[in-house]
Amino acid sequence: QVQLVESGGGLVQSGGSLRLSCAASGRMMRIITMAWFRQAPGKEREFVAGITWNGGTTYDEPSVKGRFTISRDNAKNTVFLQMNSLKPEDTAVYYCAARVMGRVSGSPDDYDYWGQGTQVTVSS
Repeated sequence: QVQLVESGGGLVQSGGSLRLSCAASGRMMRIITMAWFRQAPGKEREFVAGITWNGGTTYDEPSVKGRFTISRDNAKNTVFLQMNSLKPEDTAVYYCAARVMGRVSGSPDDYDYWGQGTQVTVSS
């Protein structure tokens, strides 16, 4: 089993920055692909960014490319999402997800574990 706990969300003005963290506990951290998704009210959950166990990254383009950076610290079992130049349309609940096997996928159905989510609100 893998447990995921997100933190770092909050309220920020347009153009500001936030750094989300996802702390994972359990086994097999080194071979887990991790990702961030987000879900705005009334919309489906959408892929933001993902990272493989050895640091390969994938982003949803063009919505976040160049503004968001995903990274991981395997020693601390933590994945980060640095979000810069935030826009009101980035407002959503951000979820951390993990899959035991496989590459980064943009489909929520491919992930085995989910965190509880953290709210990000960007004011205009």
